[in-house]
Amino acid sequence: MAVSTGYRSEIVFFDLETTRPDEGSVIVEFGATLVDPRTLVEYGSFSTLIRPADPTHISFLVDRCSGITKDALASAPTFAHIADTVYNLLHGRIWAGHNILRFDCDRIREAFVEINRPAPEPKGIIDSLQLLTQSFENRTDNMQLATLAKYFGLGKQKHRILDDVRMNIEVLKCCGGVLLLESSLPDNSGIFSKTRDFLEPHDVSIPYISVTRELDGFGSQKTQIFHRNVSLKLSCGHLNIRFGISIIVNDFGQERLSFVVDPSPRLCKILDACDHHAYELFRHSGSSSEWLPVVIRKEGFNSPTLRLRLPTVKDGEVTRLDKKIYRKDSSSSLSRFDVTYRLESLFIPGNPVDAYFSLHTYDYRQKAGIRLVAEMLILHI
Repeated sequence: MAVSTGYRSEIVFFDLETTRPDEGSVIVEFGATLVDPRTLVEYGSFSTLIRPADPTHISFLVDRCSGITKDALASAPTFAHIADTVYNLLHGRIWAGHNILRFDCDRIREAFVEINRPAPEPKGIIDSLQLLTQSFENRTDNMQLATLAKYFGLGKQKHRILDDVRMNIEVLKCCGGVLLLESSLPDNSGIFSKTRDFLEPHDVSIPYISVTRELDGFGSQKTQIFHRNVSLKLSCGHLNIRFGISIIVNDFGQERLSFVVDPSPRLCKILDACDHHAYELFRHSGSSSEWLPVVIRKEGFNSPTLRLRLPTVKDGEVTRLDKKIYRKDSSSSLSRFDVTYRLESLFIPGNPVDAYFSLHTYDYRQKAGIRLVAEMLILHI
């Protein structure tokens, strides 16, 4: 691909495939496309497999779902051989990609340091993960590119470079279109459009609940819970808060927030079914962890309880909520809470909350089970 060396107005969308983190996250594939920022029309593209300079990275490589094999890498150029092309593509342009701030940008700089070459510098960076998290959260299980693509009917992520780069652009187009349309709708309609994929308990047919394991991009198994072949997400109105905010600080200094609610009998039956299916997969996984039921039943309590997690992100030295919380007053009007409020004053035992939450399995530090993660909350105050 011919690369212009003049004024660089184009945005360069790029992506990397790497070895696993425990193998050093060494780059094994690079791909980029140049697009016009005014039209998102593609000007050109470049992609290549990259042979790690250290042969042991090839010998330990597990053939990936992307189709990258040891044999293919053995005949590919090293990063040093394609460094000029990568530099000319990236230097002085606006970089764009999914999760590039936390991953791809660092890997590019490290690769240039390893060959004693100056790394390219961006004119600006657009991280679609951060951009979409700010403006499009709560609509999907997570903000992974594959999940967003499935949400918009764009097909499965192929984990091949140019396919993934172009899928990233299409996801941005779709998200932008939806947000533009919603901006012209009446107040609060945008809030409820985020909840259409959440099922109320009476909409769930327990025989159609299933749990499967799927491979992620690195070949690891991920357990997912489905209802009629769609990721199960639940909405429950007027759950009474049993216990207010609990804060636990993990090993990385991040605050983990949660609160406890009283579930309905129907919700308990649904979650018990999910628990049963997930446990059946878990007990054949070889893990020695203790399985903790998602519905909490303890002696001394007249009824079961559920613990809902509030996702947080680390923003410098500050831990902030990663999801939105709204309040509903006596007139049923909605307003969004400023997350700088002290949460202890919002989650008052006995008050009702409308909860929209997703289900995620975990196996960590000899404990395993299903975690309920709040995607959106409406507090009745």
